[in-house]
Amino acid sequence: MGSCTDDIWGQSFSLNDIVTGVLDDQGIVLCWSQAAADLLGHTAEDICGSPVWSLLADGSLRRCQGRHHRTGIPPYGQALLRHRSGHRVEVAFRTVPLQGSSLSVVLALPLRHPASRSRGSAFLRALFTQGHIEVGIHDLDLRTVFTNAASFTNVTSHVSHPSDLRLGSRVRELFSPQDAQDAESAVRQVVETGMPLIGWEPQARAPQRAGEQWSLSAFRLEEPPGRPTGVATMLTPLATRQRERHRLDLLHETSVRIGSSLDVLHTSQELAEVLVPALGDLAWVELAYATLTGDEPPKLSSAAGLWYTRRAAMASATGSIPSKLLQTGMTLPPMPDSPFLQRLRRGETVLTSGRSAGEQLGPELSPLFVPEGGHCVLYAPLFARGLVLGVLVVWRTGCRDSFVEEDRELLAEIASRAALSVDNARRYTREHRAALALQQRLLPRTTSDLPAVEAAGSYVPASGGADIGGDWFDVIPLPSLRVALVVGDVVGHGLHAAATMGRLRTAVQSIADLELEPDELLTHVDDLVQRFAEEADPAERDTVGATCLYALYDPVARRCAVASAGHPPPVLVHPDGTTEVFEVLPGPPLGVGGMPFEVTSLQLEPGSILALYTDGLVTLGGQDIQGEVSRLTDRLAVLCAGGMAPSLREIGRSLLSGATEVPPRDDVALLLARTRALPDDATAAWQFPADPAIVTEAREDVTRQLTSWGLYHLVFTTELVVSELVTNAIRYAGGPVSLRLIRDDVLVCEVSDPSNTQPRLRRARWTDEGGRGLYLVAQLTTRWGSRYGQTGKTIWTEQSLSPATE
Repeated sequence: MGSCTDDIWGQSFSLNDIVTGVLDDQGIVLCWSQAAADLLGHTAEDICGSPVWSLLADGSLRRCQGRHHRTGIPPYGQALLRHRSGHRVEVAFRTVPLQGSSLSVVLALPLRHPASRSRGSAFLRALFTQGHIEVGIHDLDLRTVFTNAASFTNVTSHVSHPSDLRLGSRVRELFSPQDAQDAESAVRQVVETGMPLIGWEPQARAPQRAGEQWSLSAFRLEEPPGRPTGVATMLTPLATRQRERHRLDLLHETSVRIGSSLDVLHTSQELAEVLVPALGDLAWVELAYATLTGDEPPKLSSAAGLWYTRRAAMASATGSIPSKLLQTGMTLPPMPDSPFLQRLRRGETVLTSGRSAGEQLGPELSPLFVPEGGHCVLYAPLFARGLVLGVLVVWRTGCRDSFVEEDRELLAEIASRAALSVDNARRYTREHRAALALQQRLLPRTTSDLPAVEAAGSYVPASGGADIGGDWFDVIPLPSLRVALVVGDVVGHGLHAAATMGRLRTAVQSIADLELEPDELLTHVDDLVQRFAEEADPAERDTVGATCLYALYDPVARRCAVASAGHPPPVLVHPDGTTEVFEVLPGPPLGVGGMPFEVTSLQLEPGSILALYTDGLVTLGGQDIQGEVSRLTDRLAVLCAGGMAPSLREIGRSLLSGATEVPPRDDVALLLARTRALPDDATAAWQFPADPAIVTEAREDVTRQLTSWGLYHLVFTTELVVSELVTNAIRYAGGPVSLRLIRDDVLVCEVSDPSNTQPRLRRARWTDEGGRGLYLVAQLTTRWGSRYGQTGKTIWTEQSLSPATE
């Protein structure tokens, strides 16, 4: 039990709750109320004549204080009484002696819900003592019996208000004659029906309330069991409600509009436009250079860096920005160390007059920062995660009221919320810039001009640049004038996907140098992706994967071999403009493992166009992929109709126009390659038996061919190269031996034999009789290498067509 105080009797309660008993000077119960019988279960016949002490639980009065009456019971306190059923009932009591008699009356109040009674009492005290709402208690005749008019303050003007709510006044007297009858009828209906009246706004104004608007609410007062005793009215200034509604609306609009973009400048412009004209007539946002570029801006304690800023956004209620002010995009000049700037650096939102702001800025800077007619200004720092991003400035000009403290607090809250959106945009700018720079370094040149193909590639990131992904394309020159065309798509977006894409592109280039067939190359890359997954965190292993399409084109044989790892098929445009899908049997995506890849070969005419793409291109329309591939095929047919195909770059721009107009959900990579073929007279081929005597014949054939091509300066070195390679083939591999010369921008010499033995370059010692052949070949040519086929190997060399200069 709590300590014995008199507070409980100051709380609100119903008279029906009071328990009453009459005692003599010996503490014998003489009278017993029905409420007492209901509370303790003892009737008057049971208890009258018994001492009151028999009702007390053990030790229940030891916690009470005060002087004892003649009955022996303290004058007031709390006690535990024993119910007839045995449980205890806590009561607060007061003992009242009767004048001229030895009898005493004991009044007790059950404490069934002391906490709720305390809260209810606190609520009533707060309601009647606050100065924002006029509260009146009226009897059934609607006359005022209680009011808080003495403590009421007009919150809209911040001066004392002589309230019209007086004791004895009628409800009708609060309103103008036009509304008096309606108001009284509405309140009387509350008394009669018990239905509350909420937020009734009169149409006219009482003369004594000129310039003010009010809202009336009324609630019926009752005594148990539901008998009406009066009515309570509350008059709320509409200015207070409107101000709070305006505050909530502005905060809601701020949360909805600001942060919808991850662009720093766009977010700043949204912030300025939200505040005008809702809060001020002119607003601008100034951001630190680091914020604009995505770097770390200065800490709040770093005062020096705060004003190396640029005006990022401006908004005006008139729609035009005064020309004298510093304009959007301009850099702020050095600022004097004024008191309000010092407060900004401490993270405070500053309210000051236009005159004071102009004086602190000085005559030279004032025209750049103080608008004409600007009489009041708010400055709020954009402070987030310990970083000062910039400053938010709002002006009021002309006849508009000056800012008040509530406006300063509102702008501080808006700036706090907006700063997080600006900082999110800044952090995204930094990550996006890093990812974009990484990907730009990883992707090849957009155009390639090779003997085998003319190629043009394009890449469009997802969401209009918001999501850098792992799509890539590549054009890899290979020996013997062949070329590899690659397009791939890594799972996911962001830096992780871009980094994985870079690793895969490097791996494909390295393996392509081994001159493997497309299916063998994809098998090696598949193993590599599985190793990537093993290296990844266990929770992310399922997200490591990619699709890839690898096409190998030989301009001499005019043959294109394609293999797919879960990638959409390429589209082929014939020289006459007709189109078809290059039907490829797709294998599993890279990283799945355990399944072979199939190679599909096709002879291509010179001038054919191969379109390789990622699935982002065929999901722009939101239809199924097969339908979109057909649509892509039709578009290419239209672009290349009649065999008059435009440039590859123009075709690519047309195909990607949908991705640039509407940001794609997935990034898009597109590679277009127009095939070329070497003329028949640009190649020469011979086949010899495995006889050492044919080496001389091979040299003579090469000499004649080079002479007919006009490559006299290459005769000597080429004879040496052919002699060495043919001799080695006959000696170590047997026959037949094939020899082929290819002339384009380089001279290619190929010697093929049926052996799969790997040629090895070594440095011979001076005592060795052999071992210098391949070393000699390496010295005489630009580069050399070997590749394997189904029936043997081919050793190739390349020589520049330009004569060597001394």
